Amino acid sequence: EIILDHYRSPRNRGELPTPPAAVAQGHNPLCGDEITVYLLVDDARVGDVKVGGQGCSISQSSASMMSQAIKGKPVAEVRALVRRFKGMMSIPDDDGNPIEPDPAVKLGDLEALQGVVKFPVRIKCAILGWNTLLEALEQA
Repeated sequence: EIILDHYRSPRNRGELPTPPAAVAQGHNPLCGDEITVYLLVDDARVGDVKVGGQGCSISQSSASMMSQAIKGKPVAEVRALVRRFKGMMSIPDDDGNPIEPDPAVKLGDLEALQGVVKFPVRIKCAILGWNTLLEALEQA
């Protein structure tokens, strides 16, 4: 129900003026999902975030939930959340090792996406927005 709610009524949908916002585009060529993340970082904190794009319910819902979870948070906390989410999705770290869950990082509604792990082909859909967010953070 949470996934469908975010798909039907996505949060933080739209664009931010660039600059000052950083913008990154992600695309999954296997299924055609597209995500654009607009990110405004002020004093090492996500001041605003908007998400655009089109795709399946998993990619669009994940991006919507992500935008809600990161808005107003310090960049360090956002990076920890990305790491925690990727760990839940069984994505290995940069060295190929499993990511150990940090119990201090709470996922909230994002836990609704945990069932995606049962469908490996859909994991890329769920993390597309998160990878695009990391690209936008590098620009910001």
